[in-house]
Amino acid sequence: MRFENVSVVSVAHVDAPHRVSSEEIEHRLAPTMARLGVRPDLLRELSGIQERRVWNEGTMPSEVAALAGEKAITDAGIDRSRIGILINTSVCRDYLEPSTACIAHSILGLADTCMNFDLGNACLGFVNGMDMASAMIERGEVDYAILVNGETSRQITEATIERLLQPGVDEATFRENFASLTLGSGAAAMVLGRSELAPGGHPFMGSVNLAATQHCRLCAGNIDHMVTRTKELLLAGMELAVRTWGRASEVLGWTVDAIDHFVVHQVSKVHTEQFAGILGIDLAKVFRIYPEFGNIGPAGVPVALSKLAETGRLQRGQRVALLGIGSGINCTMADLRW
Repeated sequence: MRFENVSVVSVAHVDAPHRVSSEEIEHRLAPTMARLGVRPDLLRELSGIQERRVWNEGTMPSEVAALAGEKAITDAGIDRSRIGILINTSVCRDYLEPSTACIAHSILGLADTCMNFDLGNACLGFVNGMDMASAMIERGEVDYAILVNGETSRQITEATIERLLQPGVDEATFRENFASLTLGSGAAAMVLGRSELAPGGHPFMGSVNLAATQHCRLCAGNIDHMVTRTKELLLAGMELAVRTWGRASEVLGWTVDAIDHFVVHQVSKVHTEQFAGILGIDLAKVFRIYPEFGNIGPAGVPVALSKLAETGRLQRGQRVALLGIGSGINCTMADLRW
């Protein structure tokens, strides 16, 4: 997809208030790790995640998605009645129905003419949502759109720890549940608008997408249980990333040297470093949040972008690449001019 009249007007994030260290999780899993002969500090060393965040118990995804949405609307400085669509891209949902989007819509007090729905595509949901909303803006169907995302990892982390403490757990079960222990919580939101209405915005140039759905069973999860064939998923993801980068080079004119900042969906240290290595990306250009926040799913890209903007390192006119791989598997690479 290519766009000529779409800009990011604002991007915002909200951090969950409670820190949970990898050391704390391993301390709770000590009986199983000792029985299986798993070396201490494996979680932190392998993932590079020092800690992750969790919300207060009982916090709903719509609640924190709306908090981030409120920040994004305030930062955008627009009348919320002009927002024509809200897309919630969270993996976590309040309910199967109604949509989490409609609850966030209600909390934010958006107009009855503002379309709203959930869009799910694992960890790619937010970037895919940018494409969907931008297409509507480009066609002149709406002036502004808002994307919201709220992820809460408390339930799956607690359920995974409880599961791994069962006496019958073997090494294979421990390994396939390991990725669940890297998950974190967070919320993010973005306002997109027609560039002519947002002269101070940041042009969203477009994106490329490729699928490799023959790998759709390498990771499968629900709210309290996720099973991941980590090594196979990593290898398949890297192969797809190389092919998607080739497509981005053709369609978006990308070269490694032409990109000033890489905002990557961050699963772990291994994933991030291999992703950068296989594409020839200088790690100094990758703003990393996984050591403090873990893998926060589709919120990862907008949270990292928002935090990078807060550092002051983003300068007007710089080129930002938004990169992600999602279970299924799919890969998206998007072009943003700050």
